[in-house]
This record gives sequence, structure tokens and C-alpha cells, in this order.
Amino acid sequence: MLQFEEYFEPEKGPQAIADGAVFLQEFARSESAFLIEEIRKVVAKAPFREAYTKGGLRMSLTSTGCGAIDWLDDEEGRISSPALGPALRAFAVRAATAAGYPDFMPNACLINRYLPGAKLGLHQDREETDTDEPIVSVSLGLPITFLFGGLDRSDPTQRIALDHGDVIVWGGASRMAFHGVLTLKDGQHPILGRQRINLTFRKIKV
Repeated sequence: MLQFEEYFEPEKGPQAIADGAVFLQEFARSESAFLIEEIRKVVAKAPFREAYTKGGLRMSLTSTGCGAIDWLDDEEGRISSPALGPALRAFAVRAATAAGYPDFMPNACLINRYLPGAKLGLHQDREETDTDEPIVSVSLGLPITFLFGGLDRSDPTQRIALDHGDVIVWGGASRMAFHGVLTLKDGQHPILGRQRINLTFRKIKV
């Protein structure tokens, strides 16, 4: 079972990593206990399931989510996601505002769970029909290397070390940037153990 975090650390200021993309180091650290509890509530209603590419290939991570998510499928069918709670939405709004997107109002949150050996190749977030809105991505648990590239898959990528509580927000000129993560290394996080959990808040036209 996911557990509460028992310590707090100061937040750090926003750092621009590209046009429209901002790294909020440790932004979620002091609220990670709350976020983990909210994840636990979502997982109780919609457990993590194996994730598949649009081509039908099984991915190395597992997924769930809440809100207006209608693209998560597995071999048993489509995931029925619970509502996106107001407290989670409020956190995403605070993060987006800190990154320069004060009008962001998400209605969905995709939750990916990585175990050691899992990774996610370069891709664009095209599932949403509203690509004018930013993505708010929160990293919890084990550290991982985040890859952030350009609008073409062949563009050079930045490697950004993400730790527990780090947040990246991208939109505007970077909204369709290719991004991914390198293979998660084994380790033991004091709160989440041998895993990393990533939340991505999105605005989807319904």
C-alpha cells in the first residue's frame, strides 16, 4: 500500500529548459504525501494495468488514471477511470501557474508506474484533442533520467535528472516536443520502495 511521506523540504525556483518548458525542482516534495494518498485512492478504484502502444505492443510500465481519460486499453478492455478530484486539480493548477500557465484547468491525470527495468521511448503526447494546453508531469519515488527533445524525433535531447517531487511543465512552442525516460535503475525509495510513479495532468476536450 502507498504510504504517507513524513518529511518536508523547501521548494526551488522554476528553471526554463526550452521555449515553453519549465523544470520545477522539488515543487511537489512538500505535497508528495498528499499526492501519494490521492494515487492510492485512484488505484483502489482503477488498479494499475499493463499498457500497450497503439500498435498493440506491451509497454514496460503499467498505467491507470482519473478524469476524462478514454484511451487507456488493455487486453480486458477499456479502463473505467474515477473522477479527477478537486484537490489534485488544484495542485496541477498551482504547478502550471508557477511555470507560467495560469489559465490551465486540467480534467484528466494519467498515472504511470515504473518498476526497475521499465522505460518510455521518445514520443509526443498526441492523445489529447486540446494540444493548446500544457502538460504537468510529476515524478515520485525512485530517480530517473528524463529526455526532452524537439518537434522532430531526430532532434537532440536534453537529459534531466528527476528526483522525488520534481515537476516538469511544457506547453506553447514545446507542447509537441518528443520526450521519454531512460530505463529505471533499481533502488529503494524510503516512501515508495522499488518504484517510480509519474502523474501527467492534461486538458482533454470532451
